[in-house]
Amino acid sequence: MSAKTERQNDPPLTVYYDGACPKCIRDRDTYQKLSGATDEQVSWFDITDQENRLREIGIEPRQALSELHVCDADGRIVSELDAYILLMAKVPMLKPLVWLIGLPLIRPLLAIIYHWQVNRRLRRRGLL
Repeated sequence: MSAKTERQNDPPLTVYYDGACPKCIRDRDTYQKLSGATDEQVSWFDITDQENRLREIGIEPRQALSELHVCDADGRIVSELDAYILLMAKVPMLKPLVWLIGLPLIRPLLAIIYHWQVNRRLRRRGLL
């Protein structure tokens, strides 16, 4: 079953996050407060112990731990900074950050910082 077929009755965005990560949970809570998004607008999928399910929808479990993944209403899965841009673009007060993140000089720098932080977090948890 394709991600699009499966998502017909799902919210416009599904965010795959690490529910075993306290920072990831804080980030989710912060987004929910800023956006006021309801469960009809954003679905949060905890990837913990969901390796088979992730593979079914085309996400490698190892990558799911090291990069944010978001599935849009069309069933398209985006990751890393593209996922953050898609998610943040839904929040009016974050739209200026979306523009900033997309700048050619800023984006690669943020990608390096993002991966450094994620890898540090995963090493601390013994997952790398």
